[in-house]
Amino acid sequence: MQAALTATLAPEFNRFTSPPMQPRVKTIRMVLFALFLLPILARAIFFVVTEHPRSWRDADWSSTGILPSAVADPHARVLVMAGRTGGWKGVFAVHSWIVVKPENAQTYTRYDLTGFGRPVHVNGWAADARWFGYTPRIVADITGEMASAAIPKIEAAVARYPYAKTGDYRLWPGPNSNTFVANVLRAVPELAIAMPPEAIGKDFRIDGSLFGLTESRTGIEASLWGLLGLKLGWVEGIELNLLTLVAGLDLRNPAVKLPGFGRIGIETTAQTATAKPR
Repeated sequence: MQAALTATLAPEFNRFTSPPMQPRVKTIRMVLFALFLLPILARAIFFVVTEHPRSWRDADWSSTGILPSAVADPHARVLVMAGRTGGWKGVFAVHSWIVVKPENAQTYTRYDLTGFGRPVHVNGWAADARWFGYTPRIVADITGEMASAAIPKIEAAVARYPYAKTGDYRLWPGPNSNTFVANVLRAVPELAIAMPPEAIGKDFRIDGSLFGLTESRTGIEASLWGLLGLKLGWVEGIELNLLTLVAGLDLRNPAVKLPGFGRIGIETTAQTATAKPR
């Protein structure tokens, strides 16, 4: 009797508890391929067919001249800059750094964290120098009173960065150079700066927490040691992190974010501010 009842009810039970998953799995695979693997493949092809330095010794590390001399610009200034990394890493990643200049300062001060030499470099290169031969781009440019107020916070965050000892640097998934910049920006959320999607390591939360606010504190994020995560914020937009590769949407300044290519949108100029937070 029990066996007969089981045989009768089993098909109905399976119909409600085990719906066909194959079409859904196939759709998910196609979406992940389109968002993550396809852009990386395209970027890899571009990398292969274009000229680029084969090693750091062959690369040009000189100033690009995209910034005016500090003497010629009396205003306080904070910049976040990013340049494509060298070798195979350049397919999908950029290196970022922070530049500050107090009001009437005669020079810029540049902060980088790298995996070679001393971890935190202060003025290791010119403020607007090429990185592995690639011309950097200005991610954000803050001037005036807002920059003046932010500089002491930035300097304090640099000084207390916890992974600043030799051996602390970890290329993937972090903490690395982009982890360093993201952590510094968390100290000055009023600047409302979103890091480039290709800044691998930016989502590695140094406090070890799985949930929290975004760098700008305009949204929330969940991150599993920078390897898998989701970010929703007004400044950062919508970002899905898969093995440190980021795809998403910028809602504030409409754009898509693709692994390897970064932000592609109508408005591609640097984030700027002059006197007061917007």
